[in-house]
Amino acid sequence: MTLSATTEDRPRHAERAPRKRGPEVSAGKRLRGWLASVWFLTPALLLFSCFVLIPILVAFFTSFFKWGGFGFPNDFVGLDNYRNLAGDDVFRGDLWRGLLLVVLSLAVQLPLALGTAVLLNQKMRGRAVYRAIFFAPYILSEVIAGVLFGIIFLPESGLADTLVEDLPLLGGLAGKWFSDPDTALPTLIAVMTWKYFGFHMMIYLAGLQGIPNEILEAASIDGAGPWRRFRSVTLPLLAPTLRISVFLSVIGSIQLFDLVWVTTTGGPTHATETMAVTMYEFGFKRYQMGYASAISVAMFLISMVFSLLYQRFALRRDLQGAVTSAGGRR
Repeated sequence: MTLSATTEDRPRHAERAPRKRGPEVSAGKRLRGWLASVWFLTPALLLFSCFVLIPILVAFFTSFFKWGGFGFPNDFVGLDNYRNLAGDDVFRGDLWRGLLLVVLSLAVQLPLALGTAVLLNQKMRGRAVYRAIFFAPYILSEVIAGVLFGIIFLPESGLADTLVEDLPLLGGLAGKWFSDPDTALPTLIAVMTWKYFGFHMMIYLAGLQGIPNEILEAASIDGAGPWRRFRSVTLPLLAPTLRISVFLSVIGSIQLFDLVWVTTTGGPTHATETMAVTMYEFGFKRYQMGYASAISVAMFLISMVFSLLYQRFALRRDLQGAVTSAGGRR
């Protein structure tokens, strides 16, 4: 009997070996697993509902009312708060200043953090001490940092005026730091950079230490210099970390409040005011909670649109190929 004949005479159902099935899970075990999931998820869902979901819904609801914050809102005004918001010069200025904060944070803060991380990732004496020093400002609360720099930039008697008064190029800044509309926002950005760049530096350090040394050594053997290795090897492998850092920086700039409130309260003449500061001003000082709720809804929508765009164009790219099916195939 030939091999072909043997193959032809073999039944088709015998060509494929029967798939082994795992032990069947009883209904009782499935129920216990479901109850365990509910038990562990319920506290997190309750906290999320109380501190995130319900406040968002309340803000949406009250934004359609003229409400002072006391009692139940009953003066329905429809979209008037949003119309007033669109025509408010202060709010439009907040949008412009928020965009400027985002751009300058990405252009100044993050490159400085990346350069510092690259330096501290090298073998050098005392690098653990340098890491702690650069990360220390982030540990301080925003209130402490605001009070500290409020004292440093005091006109005439502050440390900043003492340091620059004899310098030919910077002497004109003495007494103007937070008191001049032209210098208040750049000074605030300098304070933000000092406060937050250490956080991004640590994120970049973690990403750099996750890059295998074998790849960098292979690039060196192929003749790539330090700059070529950084541009062609380190940066592409660090791209997911960079995108996360950009996302956190943008969201933080949109929601910036406490550091601004402590240092300048949004002044002078709205020069450093952000959307969060305007919301607080109308809600808790002018008792126009309906209008403040409309500002909070606008902040929420801006943050949500940016988050959705980030998820669509950045996060999906980072996760592509990382999630596999149960069978091990993509």
